[in-house]
Amino acid sequence: MIGLKFAVLDARALPHGAVPTLNFRMRVEATVPLHAILLHARVDIEPRQRPHTASEQERLEDLFGEAARWKDTLRPLVWSRATLAVQAFEKSVEFDLPVAATYDFEVAAAKYLDALAGGAVPLLFLFSGTVFAKAADGFRVEQIAWENEARYRMPVEVWRDVMEAYFPGCAWIRIRRESLDAMQRFRARHGLLSWDDAIDTLLERREAAAR
Repeated sequence: MIGLKFAVLDARALPHGAVPTLNFRMRVEATVPLHAILLHARVDIEPRQRPHTASEQERLEDLFGEAARWKDTLRPLVWSRATLAVQAFEKSVEFDLPVAATYDFEVAAAKYLDALAGGAVPLLFLFSGTVFAKAADGFRVEQIAWENEARYRMPVEVWRDVMEAYFPGCAWIRIRRESLDAMQRFRARHGLLSWDDAIDTLLERREAAAR
């Protein structure tokens, strides 16, 4: 079995991508020279590995329930998956692993990240894929062992930076098509210039009716 050791060195926002993307700077070491690696990575968030303030706990009730129950409900969240071909190397190589990041608050991982006021996000990278190793008669092929993984504490600001770069001053929500059509008719009927204006008007009317 070919021995591999993965490490996450850094994380930063990828500018000008087609979708919001973070670049994780990685290093892999191998016990033998390699032709290539077809690498698959799953990135999980491990909420149990960091403390949460009272305000964060309140914002996370929708995900995990009341803080008193977190002993039973605080579970890892699958955040993203990525695939990459790693070039040939002798002993070790560094490379960038692009990981797409959603801002859809219907996705648990995005809701969790948005609730954090600061600090670090505990990430677990789980690796799989295929290794192509040099051999006397050509090369041999092996699967990456299931126990290959790496942990990284990503600053919350890194995630906020990528979201601000792609959606400056904005957030995304998912609504039913019927609701969107009704909102569009309301906006057109009242001559409102933006979705913010339409929502503000509806909220003001609701508050006025409640008084």
